[in-house]
Amino acid sequence: MENILTDENGDYGLEYTNAVWASDRMHQDYHDSKVPLTDADFLLEDTASIMVIEYKNANTRKARDAGFKTPPFNPMDDRKFASIIRKFYDSLHYLHLLGKNKPVKYIYVVETTNGDETMRKRLRNKMKTLLPFELQKKINTGVMLIDRVDVLSLEEWNKHDEYGKYPFVKIEQKDFY
Repeated sequence: MENILTDENGDYGLEYTNAVWASDRMHQDYHDSKVPLTDADFLLEDTASIMVIEYKNANTRKARDAGFKTPPFNPMDDRKFASIIRKFYDSLHYLHLLGKNKPVKYIYVVETTNGDETMRKRLRNKMKTLLPFELQKKINTGVMLIDRVDVLSLEEWNKHDEYGKYPFVKIEQKDFY
């Protein structure tokens, strides 16, 4: 599909027609280069900033089917949480190599059973403690590694004044059974 970055399960895509630049190549570039770095799912650039976007959706058919074999996805789980934090730090290398020097926003779009606004706010607040906000203040050189962090549902993303310009859309899939 043109101007759509598709999630790893092929269920949703991020429409980026209005972006200055967009990419979902970080995973493949890291893999091809054999570097042990983790990657966020999507990168979007608008006129003012770079958005590093991590997307997790436990409400898709594929994720529900996998749930029969593994415990249900819990974004507050310490290991899952640590991997989300690491993805931000590891993505900075990629942005640096691309010469992307605009303010960075890290957005975690998460859909999960029993996920609500309160859970997403708790998750955002927990993320803020491990992302480099305090380090930036302590060193105080004016160099910024991160400008803001948000944790949103798909609906909140699509309704957001800024992020909604790049909507998540359901990818139509044909069943061949």
